[in-house]
Amino acid sequence: MQAKPTNDDERATPPADGEGATPPADGKGATPPADGKGATPPADGKEATPPADGEGATPPASPKEAPAGGRTGAPAEAVTPLIRGIAVLRELTEADGTLSLSALERATGLARSTVDRITATLARMDYVRLDGRDVHLTPRLMELGNSYLSALRLPALLSARADALADELDESVSLAVADRDGIRFIHQATRRRAMSLSFRIGDLLPAERTAPGPLFATEWTDTDWRHWRDRRASDPRDLSFTAVPPRKYGAGERDDEAFVARTEEAAANGWALDDQLIEPGLVAVSVPVRSPHTGDRGKIACVASVVSHTSRHTARDLRTTLLPRLRSAVTEMERELHRTPPPEPGPPPSNLALWTGASKQRLGRDFIESLARGLTVLTAFGEGRPELTLTEVAQATGLARATARRALITYEHLDLVTTPSPRTFTLTPRVLSLGFPPLSRTSLPEIAQPHLSDLTSRIHESTSLAVLSESGEEIQCTARVTTGRVMSVNITVGTRLPAHATALGRVLLADTRDDTQPGLASIRSQGYALVDEELEEGLRSLAVPVRDRSGRVVAALNTAMHASRHSLRECVTDLLPELTATATRIESDLHTAGRFTHVPLA
Repeated sequence: MQAKPTNDDERATPPADGEGATPPADGKGATPPADGKGATPPADGKEATPPADGEGATPPASPKEAPAGGRTGAPAEAVTPLIRGIAVLRELTEADGTLSLSALERATGLARSTVDRITATLARMDYVRLDGRDVHLTPRLMELGNSYLSALRLPALLSARADALADELDESVSLAVADRDGIRFIHQATRRRAMSLSFRIGDLLPAERTAPGPLFATEWTDTDWRHWRDRRASDPRDLSFTAVPPRKYGAGERDDEAFVARTEEAAANGWALDDQLIEPGLVAVSVPVRSPHTGDRGKIACVASVVSHTSRHTARDLRTTLLPRLRSAVTEMERELHRTPPPEPGPPPSNLALWTGASKQRLGRDFIESLARGLTVLTAFGEGRPELTLTEVAQATGLARATARRALITYEHLDLVTTPSPRTFTLTPRVLSLGFPPLSRTSLPEIAQPHLSDLTSRIHESTSLAVLSESGEEIQCTARVTTGRVMSVNITVGTRLPAHATALGRVLLADTRDDTQPGLASIRSQGYALVDEELEEGLRSLAVPVRDRSGRVVAALNTAMHASRHSLRECVTDLLPELTATATRIESDLHTAGRFTHVPLA
């Protein structure tokens, strides 16, 4: 039975405890569009009425949703706890994924009790992890950005060609989409160098300081140009774009004229250059990838860029040497878009309404149900589901139409959702601002570490994560949590051990299908390895595999102890279920993080 929405999900009036109170007028909360373009769907939920001029919501004065046009306050039917929850996620993102509770209180302007309830709710959703007084973003949050990227389809279709071009040129290659008057990365293929590109998937850059920016600006309307000039006037040093160094001096009229000229050149040439506009030494050349689809035919779907350093290529070199190869790769990308049919809709999320209801019953007042339900709305979108009606969103999430409608109103106000037609909604690139940039660089040891800590606290034994060396003859410990015992296993991160003599190594070797070593076939079939005093007398070790999205074993998880503490039978009956459950949790995070990003194994 579907969980019944709480009152604050179904009404615009804020509850007495202030959780639904109107956001402050100081710009801490999100603000309404200046020209009324965040149109509110009618009460019957049948369609979202577009503004008269057909444009989307007015962009805020900065990426942090500062007031636009001097107006403040949210639409009457917006869900204030959802606005506040998004503000907390954005502050954590800007802080590279970690803030203390007191720092969140100061950054958001919210009461400490409100911050505590929001973070408790996000922790229940596995979107953040509470570690004492610190709040950390977790890989599970990336499912929101994954919803946008899978609905967009461009990373899935074009990333392999971008990676191949990066390998061929031995230079970094990126794909970016327009996000109002900025550009936002949706794929990065970087080179491993002492001086390498630090931009991440989801990072937002000002259009005028990039190579893709002038290309996107060729499609701007007069309204778009006005918004750009307003933003430039309110933030002349680009302080709101945290992914780029701020300007040493404020931008002037000459800079504006230069960007207009670059846009005119991009329109005439079909490509654009960035000659050290972001920082000295950084150069890039960009070419647009145009959509072949009806309705968007000929419009820019994304922009592909080759990025280098002046120590390897000057801007002129990029134009004469790398531009022809980039153009050729873009032609292949456009062919890929043209010949790939639309996908069948994938399975939508299930039982989310029931889950939020059960969580409310379990945690009581500490769980903000309207925030949790609102966030689940973003996961309704995905591959084969890029554009949904209100009814489809409600069906996908199991939420009441009124609840889904208020969440969509809120997201349209926050510029996370837009209405391409009067009856449908789509996600915007700004969804990637919810934790994706810092989490996109997460490694497997970083994913595993908190899970190892939890496991160690439950079984009171040291735990480790290891990967197989390139030679296949050794394992390397990449993460470890020790227990407080007088006698414990002395292994540290970085330690290498012979693979064939350890439980970790045997689990990893079993996946190579090399059955010349006795016992690997049985380890593969039973799903674990148990080594009893073979590496060292008195040392007993139990290990299970950790698999990536393709099912390949990429790491192994183990616990090791003195043989006197657990019998062989107890290892299987008591410890194995705990290790298996922990491996499953690590895999879940790894699969979420690795859907559109490369997760380093060490």
